[in-house]
Amino acid sequence: MDTQTLIYMIVGATFALYIGIAIWSRAGSTSEYYVASKGVHPVANGMATGADWMSAASFISMAGIISFIGRDGAVYLMGWTGGYVLLAMCLAPYLRKFGKFTVPEFVGERYYSQTARLVAVVCVIFISFTYVAGQMRGVGIVFSRYLEVDINMGVFIGMGIVFIYAVLGGMKGITYTQVAQYCVMIFAYMIPAIFISMMITGNPIPQLGFGSTVEGTDIYLLDKLNGLSQELGFAQYTDGSKATVDVFFITVALMVGTAGLPHVIVRFFTVPKVRDARKSAGWALLFIAILYTTAPAVATFARVNLLDTVSNAEYKALPSWFQNWENAGLLAWMDKNGDGKIQYVAGAAFEGKPAFDGENRGANGERTISNAATSNNNELYVDRDIMVLANPEIAQLPGWVIALIAAGGLAAALSTAAGLLLVISTSISHDLLKSNLAPNISEKQELLAARIAAACAIAVAGYFGINPPGFVAQVVAFAFGLAAASFFPAILLGIFHKRMNKEGAISGMLTGLIFTFGYIVYFKFVNPAANTPDNWLFGVSPEGIGTFGMLLNFAVAIVVAKLTAAPPEHIQHLVDDIRIPRGASAPVAGH
Repeated sequence: MDTQTLIYMIVGATFALYIGIAIWSRAGSTSEYYVASKGVHPVANGMATGADWMSAASFISMAGIISFIGRDGAVYLMGWTGGYVLLAMCLAPYLRKFGKFTVPEFVGERYYSQTARLVAVVCVIFISFTYVAGQMRGVGIVFSRYLEVDINMGVFIGMGIVFIYAVLGGMKGITYTQVAQYCVMIFAYMIPAIFISMMITGNPIPQLGFGSTVEGTDIYLLDKLNGLSQELGFAQYTDGSKATVDVFFITVALMVGTAGLPHVIVRFFTVPKVRDARKSAGWALLFIAILYTTAPAVATFARVNLLDTVSNAEYKALPSWFQNWENAGLLAWMDKNGDGKIQYVAGAAFEGKPAFDGENRGANGERTISNAATSNNNELYVDRDIMVLANPEIAQLPGWVIALIAAGGLAAALSTAAGLLLVISTSISHDLLKSNLAPNISEKQELLAARIAAACAIAVAGYFGINPPGFVAQVVAFAFGLAAASFFPAILLGIFHKRMNKEGAISGMLTGLIFTFGYIVYFKFVNPAANTPDNWLFGVSPEGIGTFGMLLNFAVAIVVAKLTAAPPEHIQHLVDDIRIPRGASAPVAGH
């Protein structure tokens, strides 16, 4: 059976499974739609959290960015992993004990203010739409290559799939769909990694193969990659080029941004007990660690395979995978010196993205590229988001492995997109409509409003997927920065600082959000030419500015709180009640 048929079969089977689960677990009440009636088993919730957490950025883009920038890419690995530990240990159990549906609901009640709740809703929408743009972009990339459709059409197909199981099933449907998606995702990630680790190093454990010698030699894998990189004019793979301050700020932004991500926090509201929230956090960490400890090895294998395969190779002799990714618009070559070989060296091969006409080729078969930059010798453009997906093809693995990686990439993107879209819809229906604009609507009307809001959110997410502000991991990094600058201080102070009042929390959230969003927009959209270390504030890039926004949030919140009245006594008692262990095994009050 040919590879394309296997792809259609395996991807089609996973889609049928997701839709079947959505129909089976259709939400019939707001409690089921928002938090799955708080009846999810800790192991299942841990698996669903892993799927929700390991987005297209983790599955598709993290190893890709490490492949291209080497050591500097480890900030994503450290920040996201450390951030989950921070969330699981310091925030999740307390929020579960509070017993509400959404993060804006916690903010509104803890800070005894509908204004605070509205500000939190705005933060949720900003963060979630920024994050979901990366997921829809990931969906488009996978569809464009494996189903042989245009990236934009791939985004539309992904929108349709998410619409069915997110709008129909709500949190109940999404939870059990994400359990299935985690299984698909982790098998899809690990099987190629194990195959390629054995091929390159002879070790079947990728984490150990990463530090092993190349099969048949005494040369360590990383030493070989450093040598290959230097020969082609790239910096050593194990060297970093980012300033230490920027590395620190990006890592912290990713860590604390993780702890403020509403779609991950809400997962801990779906278990029956506070103790179950802690258990599910532990299970989720185990499930997440399987992929995250493998990612550096996958990145290294992919880079070695790419350099060995395409550098100075004759275009006409390359295997079919190269043209397949060309057809998807994610790989391009231009023969600048006319020798029919691919010179892959340091430097930007082309200005902008490759644009080609499938019928218009050069003498050696290369695509016609717009805005070709001839000032350097690099003839190859590679979209870094394809590295994990293309790796099995480059390594010439069996067709069923390639089909599995396609299903895994889609599972990663769709699982997180569904969680984000649910958070957006619940914030609009529950926190904006039910709690503010239309408090007298019935439960049935609220559920309908949530589904309509989810449908609208999917449409907006699709637009951002078609017009993304960067590659997947970078777009997601912006979302984490916004979460770090807005939610994290409000949640942390709300749990551990009794004196924090509504004036301080609102001022801090607005300051952090406006500053961070403005900084990102300026350097990425208004004046991208100025996006260089010389122009950054204290040398901090847009990816790391969320840490600075968080510090501003803390400072403004604490100062304003000291200058204004203390919160009511019952709120201070509420904070004590959240923090002090009391009957952890008993169900908590709430919705």
